[in-house]
Amino acid sequence: MSNRELDAFSYSVSHDLRAPLRAINGFAHLIEENDGAHLSEESRQLIERLKSNAVRMGELIDDLLQLARTGRQDMRPQKVSLGETAAEVVRELQIHHPQAEVRIGELPTWVCDRTLIRQVFANLVGNAFKYSAGQAVPLIEIGTVPGKGGAAAVFVRDNGAGFDMRYAQRLFGLFQRLHSAEEFPGTGVGLAIVKRILERHGGRIWAESAPDEGATFYFTLGEAG
Repeated sequence: MSNRELDAFSYSVSHDLRAPLRAINGFAHLIEENDGAHLSEESRQLIERLKSNAVRMGELIDDLLQLARTGRQDMRPQKVSLGETAAEVVRELQIHHPQAEVRIGELPTWVCDRTLIRQVFANLVGNAFKYSAGQAVPLIEIGTVPGKGGAAAVFVRDNGAGFDMRYAQRLFGLFQRLHSAEEFPGTGVGLAIVKRILERHGGRIWAESAPDEGATFYFTLGEAG
């Protein structure tokens, strides 16, 4: 897809799709405000479903727009401390998960785009918080393991729901989910964004897991320094 086509897609997502979505959400709230006292219980439940689906559609539009931007955003390589970046992301996300324990090991400095690599950590750490939230003590670990050719691979590990490795490759496809949205909310776009970012850096991502035994996501860059 050319940059012109991506720009047209982004404009369509931002304007053409958001306008009717705002209208749907607005009308649902108006019905509640004006006729709420006269609605049956079934009608109120239907309106709540309408509103929740509008919110989900808005999240999906946001993620699709982020995916499109990720593919065409100019790269600005610089030396980036992965430890500082990971800690910054954890501080922001842990506000919503105060019960979770997070351990960050020593991480290298890589030459990469700081904004994009921060998005990688935000998605992976965010998933780790989400899928481990049901544990008595959610545990998230971030560190490195030796990779091929001596370069380190960074990992993000959790003690959460896990998944069946038979379906591991589906994780990185667009709209692919291994758990229901009711159980774990999400759009199925986040890991596709992560994969695209790492591929733009010449790197890759893979995962190891088992049902109810947590998951570990590993990633590398092509030119780490």
